[in-house]
Amino acid sequence: MISGAFASLGGISALPKAGTKQTLPANAFTLNYAPHFGMFREHAGSDLVEQLRFMHEAGFMALEDNEMRNRPLQQQKRIAGEMSSLGMSMGVFVAHTIGWSEPNLTADDTAAHKKFLDEIKESVDIAKRVNATWMTVVPGRLHPRLELAYQTANVIEVLKEAAAILEPHGLLMVLEPLNPLRDHPGQFLTKTSQAYEICKAVDSPSCKILYDVYHQQITEGNLIPNIDYAWEEIAYIQVGDNPGRNEPTTGEINYSNVFEFIHSKGYEGIIGMEHGNSMSGKEGEQAVIEAYRTCDPSV
Repeated sequence: MISGAFASLGGISALPKAGTKQTLPANAFTLNYAPHFGMFREHAGSDLVEQLRFMHEAGFMALEDNEMRNRPLQQQKRIAGEMSSLGMSMGVFVAHTIGWSEPNLTADDTAAHKKFLDEIKESVDIAKRVNATWMTVVPGRLHPRLELAYQTANVIEVLKEAAAILEPHGLLMVLEPLNPLRDHPGQFLTKTSQAYEICKAVDSPSCKILYDVYHQQITEGNLIPNIDYAWEEIAYIQVGDNPGRNEPTTGEINYSNVFEFIHSKGYEGIIGMEHGNSMSGKEGEQAVIEAYRTCDPSV
């Protein structure tokens, strides 16, 4: 668990701040996979608390919810209360709205940087409300008229300010490199090495990498060596197979080997299931659960 502001930084065995002591059910997975709302709607219905209960019964001990920031206050509290009762941990939520469609963080734009930092401050309150530790940050689009080195310097400076906001609370922003070839053309941050360089320059325990296996299979491949090299700066992992961005075993990525490697590194953090279901209905939902059973490392 978190001790003081942080515990086991980098390489990441730091666990999220669960509301109660986590008691693992007999069918809990070896790694801490986190489904998202809607993934098991056919089994559990539309109520989010019922979906949480189904996830827990299936052996999942964490939730990932990119939309948590946008949920009504009472809904946030209801979700957090149920997760606390179940002993489930909260994965990432997206920390900001600015910077996705414009070159705001990459530009020397004081007003845009201030808006971003204001949203980071707001996300501190959300994180505390839902017992979260990590929040996703995407620096936004490439600037069409600035050399990449200048853009990198601008991003580093604003992230240093954001890290200073998060550090006193023991919270982490995790920078997510996105693939530019299929899903996110024009984004500034695309590669593991680029995120590693930025985190080293920011030099804060509150600024780390979100390594999304799906994105990096498309962008650069060489998955296990890149994870290994950047390990001390990786604080969170997301998965999805390629092609298709569905559950493991539906594409080309050998997730049995990837998960075994992550397990061998002593990873105790969350692995976000940021993908769709390859099949519809209850059959498709059961296939997701079985895929993770197939790929989950043995103890």
